[in-house]
Amino acid sequence: MLLPTMAPAQYILVSLPLRVFDDDPLKSLASTVGRDNGEVLPYPVPSFKIGTLDALVQHADDLAKLNSACEAAVAKVADSLRGILDGNEDLVAQQKIVNDKPTDQYLRSFQWNKLRYRADRPLTELIENLQQDLQNSDNDVKAKFNQYNTVKTNLATLERKQTGNLVTKSLTPIVDPKLLVQDSEYMETHLIVVPTNARKDFFRSYETLAPMVVPRSAVQVAQDDEFTLLAVTTFKKTSAEFLQKCREHKWTPRQYKYVEGGKEEEQRELQRVEKEARKVRAEALLLGRTGWGESVMIWAHVVALRVFVETVLRYGLPLEFASALIRTTPKQAKKVKTNLDSAYSYLGGNAFGRDKHGRVTKDDASLTSEMAAAGLSVGEGNEYTAYVYYEFDLP
Repeated sequence: MLLPTMAPAQYILVSLPLRVFDDDPLKSLASTVGRDNGEVLPYPVPSFKIGTLDALVQHADDLAKLNSACEAAVAKVADSLRGILDGNEDLVAQQKIVNDKPTDQYLRSFQWNKLRYRADRPLTELIENLQQDLQNSDNDVKAKFNQYNTVKTNLATLERKQTGNLVTKSLTPIVDPKLLVQDSEYMETHLIVVPTNARKDFFRSYETLAPMVVPRSAVQVAQDDEFTLLAVTTFKKTSAEFLQKCREHKWTPRQYKYVEGGKEEEQRELQRVEKEARKVRAEALLLGRTGWGESVMIWAHVVALRVFVETVLRYGLPLEFASALIRTTPKQAKKVKTNLDSAYSYLGGNAFGRDKHGRVTKDDASLTSEMAAAGLSVGEGNEYTAYVYYEFDLP
């Protein structure tokens, strides 16, 4: 089954003992799965150092937790890429590269990275290395995207100062310093933003809002679609009372101090932050691409280790098994599982049987007993199968 390029893919990893096959394992699995339900591909899993049964059970538990961490890390990178690319899924897909290959192609041609994760090392060491590599990648991506979001917020703040209304925008390019009383020991000028529809009310009442407001000092400075900016002069000793009365009337005092060259400095700051935002965006995009490749690669290796550990726990020694990747769709995945259960449920021993209609059934009591004997456990919400079976979906 060749899935359409844009169809969402779901991946299933299975491992089965060689004794269940009369023919080539991949051909037999492909026949069981059904051509219309999915594509069966090799997923080679090396032979690792096995160790004790107790150690294997602990490894299975550690790998289940690491698998969840991988899933979360991959999802976070995907969300970060969507955020920086404004939700454009075509552009996001272009960043989802693993080892210089599109993600699907990497999984279809998976090979264990023997240089980075030597198969002759103990399982404990391999798990720790994978865990550390995932943590490093996750930290790098998180730090860079936090930096990008901070710069993006700073830029948005500066842009609002240039383009917002009179309540929020910078007054530096608007206010003529000649309108301000400066360097006076007794008086000062206040800038008040008033809704335009309340402008007449302001002019009627501002002189009586507080003592020692300079009569007829109100001057219109600027106006936009919603607001009018006015300058009023008062004596300093009553400034606080005047400003408080303005607030009570829902008129907004603006803090402003004239600085020589302030307008040019604001423009330089905006240009500097725009340049920084472009630079950090490019760095974040590159690190997001790298982080995706790294976290998916680690996840693929973690799943391979899970397959190996559970294969030993389920099928025992000698190690004679076939592992495969089934590429299907969320819609067809249930059919794939049904076909696999139908063909291989007998591997579960007394835990599986068939009803009078020939459908596979499960004996929960037998399941519990057999799982305990094998040293296996199933997390809440996960379904036990008679053979090694893992699903994983990429966002």
